[in-house]
Amino acid sequence: MARNLGGFLVLILAISICQAASVFEPISDSHRSAALELFTATDRSFGSLEETYQALRTLDILGIEKKADKITKPCQSVLENLKSSSSPLKDLFNALKANSILKCSADEGVYEGIASRLKAVAKDASSLLDIYYSIGGLTLLKDQASKTDVLLADADGIFQSIKALSQSDGRWRYSSNNPEPSTYAAGLAFEALAGVFSLAPSEIDQSRINTVKNDILKLFDSIEKYDDGTFYFDEKTVGASEQPGPLLTTASVVRGLTAFAAVSSERINLSGDKILGLAKFFLGIGIPGDGKDFFNQIDALACLESNRVSVPLILSLPATVLSLAKKDQLKVRVNTVLGSVAPPLTVKLLQAFSRSSKDASIIESKELKFDSQSGVHSLDALPKSLDVGTYVFVFEIVVHDQDAEEVYATGGQTHVKIYVTGFITIDNAEIAVLDSDLGSIETQKKLDLAGDDVVSLSANHLQKLRVSFQLTSPLGHAFKPHQAFLKLRHESKVEHVFVVGNAGKKFEVVLDFLGLVDKFFYLSGRYDIQLTVGDAIMENSFLRPVGHVELDLPEAPEKAARPPPLPVDPYSRYGPKEEITHIFRAPEKRPAKELSLIFLSLAFLPFIGLLVGLLRLGVNLKNFPTSAVPATYAILFHVGIAAVLLLYVLFWVKLDLFTTLKTLCLLGAFLMFVGHRILSHLASVSAKLKSA
Repeated sequence: MARNLGGFLVLILAISICQAASVFEPISDSHRSAALELFTATDRSFGSLEETYQALRTLDILGIEKKADKITKPCQSVLENLKSSSSPLKDLFNALKANSILKCSADEGVYEGIASRLKAVAKDASSLLDIYYSIGGLTLLKDQASKTDVLLADADGIFQSIKALSQSDGRWRYSSNNPEPSTYAAGLAFEALAGVFSLAPSEIDQSRINTVKNDILKLFDSIEKYDDGTFYFDEKTVGASEQPGPLLTTASVVRGLTAFAAVSSERINLSGDKILGLAKFFLGIGIPGDGKDFFNQIDALACLESNRVSVPLILSLPATVLSLAKKDQLKVRVNTVLGSVAPPLTVKLLQAFSRSSKDASIIESKELKFDSQSGVHSLDALPKSLDVGTYVFVFEIVVHDQDAEEVYATGGQTHVKIYVTGFITIDNAEIAVLDSDLGSIETQKKLDLAGDDVVSLSANHLQKLRVSFQLTSPLGHAFKPHQAFLKLRHESKVEHVFVVGNAGKKFEVVLDFLGLVDKFFYLSGRYDIQLTVGDAIMENSFLRPVGHVELDLPEAPEKAARPPPLPVDPYSRYGPKEEITHIFRAPEKRPAKELSLIFLSLAFLPFIGLLVGLLRLGVNLKNFPTSAVPATYAILFHVGIAAVLLLYVLFWVKLDLFTTLKTLCLLGAFLMFVGHRILSHLASVSAKLKSA
């Protein structure tokens, strides 16, 4: 059991390492597995048009074979909304988005009718959402129906309608009647403006583009940041009953930014650190459990994967825990946010320093070797001066092509927390019983903390118990673990825990039983001794029994404290109860088989006597009805009587009382009916004979 507890201790420490390490990983197979679970077609459909598009878009980005090939309902729903002139604007927009992936075929006349309707809405709309849906729909039509005229004759007027809703801080209002600005709405506005520029019949004035670029820069001035370099946007609307969270808000801004950057002739001068920070925000979320959140995460990362502002490169480590005992290699990967191969580059390890002494660098400027087959940058070997501990490794990504430096965002220096683990040497482990007054050693024994040996000691209240040992790191330095405890457990299950202190390499705890009699509740008897030493970087952490001590304490005075009640084990209270075994009375002794057969024969004698008596009386069937209907009732009556007699036999052999009574009720009702009919017939025949 001690070994299991030790393993559990190491597991908890390992989990704390994983949680503390701030390393961002690109999209992996875990996201693909989660997508297949979240986006499952029910009854050959994903749900609403919006949910259908989100599912298809997510599966398409992740490179999963679309299940739409086996789904018929999405195309039916898409075509119904495209052909209907009364479908809501949002449904029409989502139908066009879903059709951009499904490729459902429709007549050219359907597309022309949609284009006319969307143009009219865009021209007269005063709401940002109406403009967004109409312009977005026309942009989608431009790719789906090349022969349809989707150009905006009044592009400048629509631009002014959208710009009129902007605020000085880069945020947007949803309408002129809604004074509350929104960051989420700003993303929609940038996306709509990008659509206006792409649908304009002539080249847009550069001043218009510069105006929108300034709005984007103003919005990014209010971006929020975490300590790990993560950037995100959050809605600041006050008093709104429902508002999007940071994930939806940031995804909206990213979609708007990348859409506008795609139509702008000049690059948007945004810091690569902010673009990389946005990517870290989406990757740091992990795997959302909601389909909508999952779509916004993947869709936003896909926008960052290929954009004209800056493509973020993610530096990740397959392992942030390196073992000196196993001679692990330091390995680094560099990919895009979706896990694609990065351009030719070099990863440099600028320095590595201990968290306790940041000024003393252990590693100075080393270039990691790149393996083209595995795509891993690795360090040949860790320096010999590296001891167990927690370190910060500083990496830098250098892109080989100078032109690519403007395309990719590397984030400058990347700080990664690395845990170096190893085996800690345990020396001079001893346990001793000391004389309380002189401090002389009464009994002293060596402890084999690496084996299974245990010791047996005895002491009284005038003596002391001392446990000591030394811990040394692989390089011979003093090692101080996170946990070092000594536990004494009485045979009555009362426990006492003591912290083991240290001075340099030596750890020691001395228990003066004279001063601990009150804490021990004057309980004499056997105390099991358990030693716990554990640390996140100590590979041989342990929790094991080292022996026991027979302790002789004085009798407890009248006013001495009593041991606290032991906590109730919830398993014993709520767990399975002990099985109850029922003891039945032994059956009575039965008579011999021959006697039972004789009694059965005697039981048939009255029946035989009945038959003989009927024959002696001259019973006949002269009064049996000859007509068909009365004869049928007479036969059924006699069959019913025979059925009742048979039921009595079955009750005696196998049936229970309740089954017999239910069956007897049915037979009784049947006999009453047929008996009444046959008796009525006999009475009428008798009356006719008397009258004649």
